[in-house]
Amino acid sequence: MKRFLSFIFLLIIVQLQAQSRISREEYIDRFADVAIKEMKRTGIPASITLAQGMLESDNGNSMLALEANNHFGIKCHSSWDGKKIYKDDDVKNECFRVYGTAWESFRDHSEFLVNGSRYDFLFDYRHTDYKSWAKGLKKAGYATNPKYPDLLIKIIEDNQRDAYDKGAKAPKRSEPEVEEKSQDTNESSIVDQILGPKKSEVVVRINRSGNGVKYIDVPVNIGVASLADQLEMSVWQLKKYNDVPKRHEFKNGERVYLQPKKSRSEKATYTSKEGDTPKSISQMFGYKLKLILKDNQLQAGQQLEKGTEISMRTGWWPF
Repeated sequence: MKRFLSFIFLLIIVQLQAQSRISREEYIDRFADVAIKEMKRTGIPASITLAQGMLESDNGNSMLALEANNHFGIKCHSSWDGKKIYKDDDVKNECFRVYGTAWESFRDHSEFLVNGSRYDFLFDYRHTDYKSWAKGLKKAGYATNPKYPDLLIKIIEDNQRDAYDKGAKAPKRSEPEVEEKSQDTNESSIVDQILGPKKSEVVVRINRSGNGVKYIDVPVNIGVASLADQLEMSVWQLKKYNDVPKRHEFKNGERVYLQPKKSRSEKATYTSKEGDTPKSISQMFGYKLKLILKDNQLQAGQQLEKGTEISMRTGWWPF
């Protein structure tokens, strides 16, 4: 009789655990909006963020997700000064980060990739190229499993989550996930004071270069990620449009393009002044840097001699 009761009790526990498990569909429903917002802020594909979250956290059911709100298996590393939890992984008793909310885990995942130098090359891929991102994460050493890219790609394609990368909206939730406000740095506070709310002063002060490319002159020293957040653009866009690394800091008064530079210039030639570089000329005219380098046989970052004549392509361009 005791064995029978024990069996029934165990069966009830198993059933309750099965009922309380989060399904893959529920996970997507709960966190898709956060992943999309992080994609818009940083350029990391929403499909990749969701797939990593589902894979690393067993759809939010892992011990790390339940006890530490850690959905991406991010370990402490030397830079982490927050709460910690210990768990056997590649080696015994490894240290993992603990977050106050699941949302904090998603934000830290983005920052982990944006600020990690070994992940720099990933941001050269478009946010719609989830396959390159999946393979790149393995190449950069995010996971040791040789099948990691295939697992991510399968999750994305089985659930058609790449639709979010192309602009599909997250499903509406009856009880939306409450997002915690991030801890603003001094830089963010300055940006709020000077640039003002999103879509306000920055937008109405948009200028155009001679060939019609939109730009702003930033009024503060500010990093790429922070400015992208303020302008509601992706990090990869500001990087690509301005030929800068993702950890570049724009200086007060620096010209920042909001759309791709063009393959045609307002002038056919330009005579360089002291201190000019191919990059500075590209920024001056809103003209593609790669064409200046190719047509004038120059190297990126090369200091030009005063009086050097730089050739540029002219012609019709759409405004």
